[in-house]
Amino acid sequence: MQIQFLGAADTVTGSRHLVTLGDQRILLDCGLFQGYKVLRERNWQPLGALPRDIDAVVLSHAHLDHSGWLPGLVKTGFKGPIYTTPATRDLAEVLLLDSAHLQEEDARRANRYGYSRHDKALPLYTKADAKRAIARMVAVPPGRALKIGDVDVALTPVGHLLGACAVRLAHQGESLGFSGDVGRSHDLLMPGPQPLPAVDVLLVESTYGNRLHPAGATEAAPAALAQTIRDTIHRGGKVLLPSFAVGRAQALLLVLQRLKAAGEIPHELPIYLDSPMAIEATALYTRHRKLLRVNPREINALCDGVRMVVTATQSQRLAASRYPSVIISASGMATGGRVLHHLKVMAPEPRHAIVFAGFQVGGSRGAHLVAGAREVKIHGEYVPVRAQVSALEGFSGHADADELLAWLRQIPGRPRQTFVVHGDPEASDALRLRIKDQLDWAARVPQHGETVNL
Repeated sequence: MQIQFLGAADTVTGSRHLVTLGDQRILLDCGLFQGYKVLRERNWQPLGALPRDIDAVVLSHAHLDHSGWLPGLVKTGFKGPIYTTPATRDLAEVLLLDSAHLQEEDARRANRYGYSRHDKALPLYTKADAKRAIARMVAVPPGRALKIGDVDVALTPVGHLLGACAVRLAHQGESLGFSGDVGRSHDLLMPGPQPLPAVDVLLVESTYGNRLHPAGATEAAPAALAQTIRDTIHRGGKVLLPSFAVGRAQALLLVLQRLKAAGEIPHELPIYLDSPMAIEATALYTRHRKLLRVNPREINALCDGVRMVVTATQSQRLAASRYPSVIISASGMATGGRVLHHLKVMAPEPRHAIVFAGFQVGGSRGAHLVAGAREVKIHGEYVPVRAQVSALEGFSGHADADELLAWLRQIPGRPRQTFVVHGDPEASDALRLRIKDQLDWAARVPQHGETVNL
């Protein structure tokens, strides 16, 4: 068995792990690097292995830091299948096409306004590349047997996001497990993570490896959001909720509907969903509602009274509106998309509120805002920040350190080696120590580009 750590080995983003078992080379995830520029630049670098030599990809879930470089992989020569669950396949189609659209739009905008350092800005990949990647996806329901050559593949639901699964590879008595991203036991939308079967080698994420979600945060988050909304509309402002279009937007819609039903926020308060991708994803959550822990009636009513903003013209009109409202717009870390136009208008005005309800990768615009930045760079210009900026705990889809340990304890036996991935260095090392001290497992943090033979 050989593992090449081609991403998410020294950072929380860019999940890419190439596993060789017998004659098969299987890539676990193929994500985009996000956050700091030094990480984003890796998206433009060669994978670290020849794409044409990879036999298959197994995708744990649809978030772009796990799926977002699939068009790049296909563009550079990958010809094999991409296996994942039906729900992940549906969500990935929405996410990848939107990502490609943003890549093309950013390149066009950079060329139009001349803020690219290159003579001609080019997109990382195009919608045509994304469509070719989507065409290679093969949907495999969890629990159904799958073979890649002589390697047995099993998918185990782990909460976190619609369709998300851990992966187990087995070949001639050797086995490897990959956690993907592990969800929470009491997530708003998703059931708790199921345990992984016994494995010899384990790759485990560590996004929250050094942190605990505040006690009662999930229960307290709706009340905190309601208070922010009431205070903001009292001073005549709007509330902007930068949101991941898949998962977080649907959780926010659920909470806002519950707040209206309980009379915690005005029933007539306009709520806008300004993200074509979030609109499509919400329809997919309705289609796959059997995978959720929420009453189907609530899922069917997620968009009751919500105003869908489909076109760019509608979005611009909404950004210019001065009427109090709640706007959910992508992206969740304010790295691109329509949310930037709302930020440019709202950030300089003290009457408005900007509320982040998700993890902010270091170096992202969202992380700067949550840390108290007094200005942010948007579309090549600096915008002052005078609006109220806050972060809501309780909406995270990631297991915290204690929840990760609880999930690991359910794995039968003891892996020979555990690799701690998908975390900032401090988080990964903290989880490594807890695994070593509390579980007595051999554990270490691999380095980016490292190859390990087992």
